[in-house]
Amino acid sequence: MRLFAIRDYRHLFSAQIIALFGTGLTTVALGLLAYDLAGPRAGTVLGTALTVKMVMYVVIAPLTAAYVDRFPRRTLLVLLDVVRAAVVLALPLVTEVWHIYVLIGLLQAASAAFTPTFQAVIPDIVTDGSDYTRALSASQVASTMESLLSPVLAALALAFMSFDRLFLGTSAGFLLSALLVLSTRVPDARPSPHTKAWDKAASGIRTFLRTPRLRGVLALNLVVAAAGSIVVVNTVNYVRDELSGSQSDVAWMLAASGSGTLLAALALPRVLDRIAARTVMVTGAGVLVAATIAAVALTATGVTTWPGTAVVWAVIGIGMALIITPTGSVLRASVGPNAIPETFAAQFSLSHLAWLITYPIAGWLGTNAGFTPAWSALAVLAGAGAIGALLLWPRHDGRQAVTTTSAAGRSAPRAERSALSKAA
Repeated sequence: MRLFAIRDYRHLFSAQIIALFGTGLTTVALGLLAYDLAGPRAGTVLGTALTVKMVMYVVIAPLTAAYVDRFPRRTLLVLLDVVRAAVVLALPLVTEVWHIYVLIGLLQAASAAFTPTFQAVIPDIVTDGSDYTRALSASQVASTMESLLSPVLAALALAFMSFDRLFLGTSAGFLLSALLVLSTRVPDARPSPHTKAWDKAASGIRTFLRTPRLRGVLALNLVVAAAGSIVVVNTVNYVRDELSGSQSDVAWMLAASGSGTLLAALALPRVLDRIAARTVMVTGAGVLVAATIAAVALTATGVTTWPGTAVVWAVIGIGMALIITPTGSVLRASVGPNAIPETFAAQFSLSHLAWLITYPIAGWLGTNAGFTPAWSALAVLAGAGAIGALLLWPRHDGRQAVTTTSAAGRSAPRAERSALSKAA
């Protein structure tokens, strides 16, 4: 593939994969650590820790986009990887629940700065429009592969070692990622047309609010977060307490969701060649609403079977892929090249704002009131997001998209113009 012939992209992509797998192992290990410290209240601990994560993402990501053009990006990426490696190495040493919150805050502050910086580097290295679209797809496939394989690797590892050893693998992954970034020629950021930091941070959000298609994406973020929170926050307690499963069983159930995501993501490139992105993403919203309702039915009826749970988790994974996979191309097609970093940072921040709403519901309400009330509330939010997407994202918004792109000062490449027509 011509894309992977670009040395710098190849190294950065490898760094992303390694860091993603490290993060995936941390997610599994963190859930088990919370269960080890808090037992039945692990959902509350995990929900709080993930809420801290979302606060960091919502606040720090847009600020990073605002200031990223003032620092050497390669140095910044390497330092952030080193910080993450050090923090993860300290996680197995915690003895109190509050230790988790402090370390997760530090870890996710670094991740919140790393991700938008990394995303902003890619269009400067992959300059061809069609190759950049493939780079977005490759990045998404890497994320979905991680969601499938990390739990599988964790399940295999847990058969031979305790969960705290998984943190060591994560730390090593971040350090290797740092070395790969260090071997890459990362160009410094192009100057932003905005001179004030707040203008930079807010410009991407303003783009979302004034573009009908992107307002629809905002609503779809809520659908993804509502369904995804069930899997991320509640799997450990549901498997351990309701299904009487082991630590490895937790990882295998997470892998069931990841397998659905992977299968959908692999099939989507061909689907998106024939079907508009809006249709695919709205369909994904419908799938997630149905899956959350099915999850409620599992707990409300007491039918807590392994096959039934695995099917629902896999369907959630499919629905998430249907929404997440086309999102990068929709964003890219909606703005000019100079606005890409700010727009991606805004999506990063705004999508995690949705998770900031749903994580406490899954964690705190799920622990104190039970899975049925918590998942019912999440199903309502998923339904509201799906309806919002239908109302906010017009079926035909091509003219608005072209206007938005032209206002950015440069016309879109051919691949982007194609995406504009497909998104309508």
